[in-house]
Order: sequence, then structure tokens, then C-alpha cells
Amino acid sequence: MYIKKISLHNFRNYNEQEIELNKNINIFYGDNAQGKTNIIESIYLCSIGKSFRTNKENELIKFNENMAEIYIEYEKIDREGKIKFEISDKKNIYINSIKIKKLSELLGNINIVIFHPDDINILKEGPNRRRRFLDIMISQLRPNYVYNLNMYLKTLEQRNNYLKQIKLENKPEEMLEIWDEKLAEYGEKIYNYRNEFIEKIKNKINDIHDGITEGKEKLKLEYISNCKDKNEYLKILKNNRKLDIIKGFTTKGVHRDDFMIYINNEQINIYGSQGQNRTVILSLKMSELQVIYDEIGEYPILLLDDFMSELDEKRRKNFLKNIKNTQIIITCTDKIELEKINKSIYEVKNGKITLHN
Repeated sequence: MYIKKISLHNFRNYNEQEIELNKNINIFYGDNAQGKTNIIESIYLCSIGKSFRTNKENELIKFNENMAEIYIEYEKIDREGKIKFEISDKKNIYINSIKIKKLSELLGNINIVIFHPDDINILKEGPNRRRRFLDIMISQLRPNYVYNLNMYLKTLEQRNNYLKQIKLENKPEEMLEIWDEKLAEYGEKIYNYRNEFIEKIKNKINDIHDGITEGKEKLKLEYISNCKDKNEYLKILKNNRKLDIIKGFTTKGVHRDDFMIYINNEQINIYGSQGQNRTVILSLKMSELQVIYDEIGEYPILLLDDFMSELDEKRRKNFLKNIKNTQIIITCTDKIELEKINKSIYEVKNGKITLHN
């Protein structure tokens, strides 16, 4: 799988820009705030349908313009494709010139794994970041997961609204059973998807991390959930009903799932050093890449946003040496010299990209 061409129109700080990409390694270098990450973001948008930097889509449009457009041509083992992403007062997405009706139709066309400096917070911050990591990976491979997750969140919102009505307006508690039933139904499906992919990661991450640390660190990954099956969750909802009414929200469910990673039996986000956290994130993302390969039979596109600066020269070489048959898009402030590797190097300056080979 690889992207052949990206065309940008009024996207972020780009006016008009066309980029033809190398099948292997593409390095975009330049000073900060020149537009390097915008290239990564444009690919992410055409893969996931949302930005990883902002929830405000009007921020994606160039200042003083009314509309932005991204156009990507890509190739997979079995087909070629074109994606057009339009942003104005609303967003429109086209696959091979046909406008899609649901975001789930976009997912899985361009598979990606992304590294960016903020990823270290997947481990350090709260469970919301770790759930998001799982949700993005699974949604690329199981579009039906998105439907179940959206339905769960919609039902959760309705239940929470009714909990407030019980507290403030003395509405009957028995009506909660309507939402409890649906919440448990969708919750069980979401748990099964997440548990499946946690197990797939477990099967990869130990060997990957063992290789990176030369056997000095042993990883353990634990999935934490109180919604393993429908009947169990229904009991939990019933037992917590009084507490939920007092608080005005649903205190238990897959919306509070988490996973923990331990290094040598110690919790990484509490006891791990900065270097250990970076290495574990690297292992986690490499596991994601391998899981996607196992699922679809080809490697996803690897997006490295200012990530190589975190590694010394030896680790850079070892990292790239272990990634084969993968298109890689790298952003960095300094020009990276990689010998004997097929690559294209682009300078990014004031929203203009120049190829230097």
C-alpha cells in the first residue's frame, strides 16, 4: 500500500501544492511552523476522517479562504483509489468520485500508523487516550466497530440525560431498563472487539520490545473492563443505579475501559522513565503495524511526525532496517541522511515544498 500523489488546495498554510511520493521513504524537513505536520495531517484526514490536532474543522482552511481540499491517489495490492476531502461550512468526502454517506465507508481505504511527539501521553495520561488508540486501530480494520461504538455513546448520552431527570424531576427509575438493555448489548460487542485486538497486540509486543531492549525488559499488557458480557453489565448497571442517579451519569461501562502496560511487573506510567515510556510507545505502535499487516496482508503507511529526532543515529538505522515494504513519511527539522535507502527528500518552507534528491 502506498500513496502516489497528494494535492492540497487552501489547506492550512498551503495555497496550491502537489506532491508525488516515493513508494519507500519520504523525508520532509524544515524549520518549525513551515507546514511539515500539515502533510501528515492531510493523510490522516483521508484515512480516519478526523484531524489528530483539532476538533475545529474550520482551522484546517487557509486564512481568509472559504474552502479547503485534499486529494490523494493511492494504490493497494488489489486496487487503486482516489480520495477527495472537502472542508467548508461542512465536510464532504469522495471515494473514486462518489460521495460517501457515512464516515465508516472511508475507514480501511488507506491504513495508517502514526507516531508523533504527543504519543507518549497515551501511557502517561488518563484512559481516554488509550481507548482512543484502540478505537482508531480497530475502526480501520472493523468498520462495524464504529457503528457499535457510536450507538453505545448515543445510548449512554440518553441514559445520562434520563438519570438527571430522575434526580431533578422524579421520573420513574424503571424506565432506565430500556437504556440498560441497549447499553449492555452494544457494550458487549465493543468489549469483544477490543479484547480481540488487545490479544493480537499481546502476541506481538513482547517480541518487538525484547528486540529493542535486547531482552532487558519484559512487558505485560492487561485489559481492564467491567463489561465482559451483557448479563454481567446489566447486573453492574442495576447495582450502581442509585449511585448513577446521585452523580447524574453512568459510572460503569466500556466508556471507562483501560489497558495497563507493565515493565518488569511495574506500571509504566507510574514508575517508567521518559526513555522507557518512549520505547514502550515505539513497541506499541510497531505492534499495531504488525497487527494491521496480519489483517489485510500488506503494511499500512507509516507516518512519523518529528519522531526521528527522538532517536539517536544508531536507533534510527535499526528502526528503519526492521521496517520493510512500508511507505514511510517522515517530518523533521534537520535533513536526515540515510545511506543505501531508496528515499525522496523534500524541503518545506513557508507552505512550499521543494524536492531535493
